[in-house]
Amino acid sequence: MRRVLLALALFALAASGCGGGDDETSASAGGECEDVGAPAPGEPEALEAPADSLSAGKSYSLVLETNCGTFTVALDTKLAPETTASLVALARAGYFDDTVFHRIVPGFVIQGGDPTQTGGGGPGYSTVDVPPPSAKYVKGVVAMAKAPTEPPGASGSQFFVVTAADAGLPAEYAIVGEVTEGLDVVERIGALGDPTTEQPTQPVVIETVTVSEG
Repeated sequence: MRRVLLALALFALAASGCGGGDDETSASAGGECEDVGAPAPGEPEALEAPADSLSAGKSYSLVLETNCGTFTVALDTKLAPETTASLVALARAGYFDDTVFHRIVPGFVIQGGDPTQTGGGGPGYSTVDVPPPSAKYVKGVVAMAKAPTEPPGASGSQFFVVTAADAGLPAEYAIVGEVTEGLDVVERIGALGDPTTEQPTQPVVIETVTVSEG
């Protein structure tokens, strides 16, 4: 089932893979992205949800290394305990390594977390962390994509990072954290989308995702 965002205004539903490229660098949005080929799409998987919760009293962050630079997401384990535990387990298993941002909407969001690159992939299970009615999807917020038929707060593995000042989304998407380092990298990636097709204009590859504990 395709996982998308329900934008309130001008943004259509879209998802696709990316094309290839050469190992060079190209200037983009005030920075540089290494010009790389997209990894081959992965096969659908049927994993089991993690049985263990994250340790209370610890902080967790995801460090995403991409061909456009590195950015860090501080996870909000209180707001989304089930989903953040899932993301940490998936990251530790290498689930996100060598995947792409398959949907990039300039001035709105960048979306990744689907190894199949179809916009419909996921880990084979769902978690649910319903966001509060006051939830705001502002620049740097990281939340989970879901299908329109799924209940509020439902999540698989696909996530999005807001690049708009305010995306204007309803409080239906589990908020898992915010970008605390490398927001310029997120904005650089956000400039690499076709506003009509919402597809990347060059491959943006998530090379590795590592978990940092504090």
